[in-house]
Amino acid sequence: MKPIRLIAGVMTVGFWTLASRILGVAREIIILALIGPGPMMDAFVAAFRLPNMFRRFFAEGAFNAAFVPIFSKKLEADEQPLEFARDALNGLALVLLVLTGAALVFMPALVWATAGGFGGDARFDLTVGYGRIVFPYIFLISLAALFSGALNAKGHFAAAAAAPVFLNILVIGAMIAGHVLGGEIILWLVWAVPFAGIAQLALVWVAAERAGITLRPGRPRLTPEMKRLVRVAVPAALAGGVMQINLLVGQQVASHFDKAVGWLYSADRLYQLPLGVVGIAVGIVLLPDLSRRLKAQDDAGGRAAFSRAGELSLALTIPASVALVVIPLPLVSVLFERGATGASDSAAIALAVAIYGLGLPSFVLQKVLQPLFFAREDTKSPFRYAVWSMIVNAALAIGLAPVLGWYAPAIATTVAGWMMVLFLARGARGLGSVARFDARFADRLWRICAASVVMGVALWGAHQVLTPWLALPWIRGLALTLLIAFGILVYGLAGQMLGAFRLSEIKGVVRRNPRGTS
Repeated sequence: MKPIRLIAGVMTVGFWTLASRILGVAREIIILALIGPGPMMDAFVAAFRLPNMFRRFFAEGAFNAAFVPIFSKKLEADEQPLEFARDALNGLALVLLVLTGAALVFMPALVWATAGGFGGDARFDLTVGYGRIVFPYIFLISLAALFSGALNAKGHFAAAAAAPVFLNILVIGAMIAGHVLGGEIILWLVWAVPFAGIAQLALVWVAAERAGITLRPGRPRLTPEMKRLVRVAVPAALAGGVMQINLLVGQQVASHFDKAVGWLYSADRLYQLPLGVVGIAVGIVLLPDLSRRLKAQDDAGGRAAFSRAGELSLALTIPASVALVVIPLPLVSVLFERGATGASDSAAIALAVAIYGLGLPSFVLQKVLQPLFFAREDTKSPFRYAVWSMIVNAALAIGLAPVLGWYAPAIATTVAGWMMVLFLARGARGLGSVARFDARFADRLWRICAASVVMGVALWGAHQVLTPWLALPWIRGLALTLLIAFGILVYGLAGQMLGAFRLSEIKGVVRRNPRGTS
């Protein structure tokens, strides 16, 4: 895949991820308006985080890190890739069935381990009940991740990237139906999750069939290739688990503060918008591309792809980070402050958004750096780095909470994110020329930063002018839209003038529609 095709693939994934993240923000707007911060929202967040925690073990994190490079190399060499994928499907399904059954039985213990502050109040029983409904989502979404990984390896990105849209569409539709029909909205929300998992799995399964990836469930087999997959996947699962432990440590700390779980979750959803569009898209496209290049011993092409991925990531992420730090309150108040969510909730969420914004580039850089290791089937090194990151996160979250209060987990997450980048960058030094950014990247990085600073100053000034309008319920949405559009315009002009990027390059990517990004 040429760098221009890699960027087009990133844009394909980014488009659908953007759609999913926008709908995700809409989902949070409705949740905050109809349910609002409080016991029920805290319970839903804690319950929904359980399948999402294991999802990093068995889906995007461990599975993609282990399955995609091996499958990509088998495709490149025509070494029976479908047989390998079928065995992986059967083995993964068996593990997930056992996990799901155990979780349904021991749900109270899981809730106590992940949200101990709920003990003794109504949130604990609510979380146990909600958890038993939403946990089977892990089975469905992990199998969907297998089909998505196979599609990505073959250069088909659209269907896999579009699948998460179904979750948000069904959840939003369920809450609106509950509101109109007069039922308990929280129950409509909870039950929509497993049905969304069915829809996501169906979409990627059908897309895989059309792409020539025909897989059928069968009896699991422990073949030499499956043993190899397990050897690669286990460290990746542990690494993904460490990152989830960071989230759970934060949730444990936040569970001891009223409404804090909901506040941090809402802030997380907002900064996940640029993270998902850029970082996740880059990681999904870059990993199979690097794997194929390593198989073909194309170091020069690998370095170019790696550098362009890093350049694109930071060109989109650094200005987003600046915006989250400069105007968090307008973003939060206009999007979330209505119904059951008041001004004090907005102020708290905005503080967390600004803190997460400082760490946004680090979270994206992790997605760029990790494929360097995963493409070589090296999942042990990222695991070691993740352990150190976990230690930093836990020490800061627990140590700062008595002094700073509920937002200590946000600070810990941001600092741990930058520590993880430092570990990955240092470890990548021994991976050869492929793991070093080229001269163009170095030249453009400072220009991207300068353009982002110009945009940040302009945003701050525009915010002062628009503040009265941002407070008016009937026009604040338009005022925020104008503020964001102004920031984008200023960054685009400053970036073009400073040489951070070229308009001709963007036009070239948009005009191309390579077959590999279907």
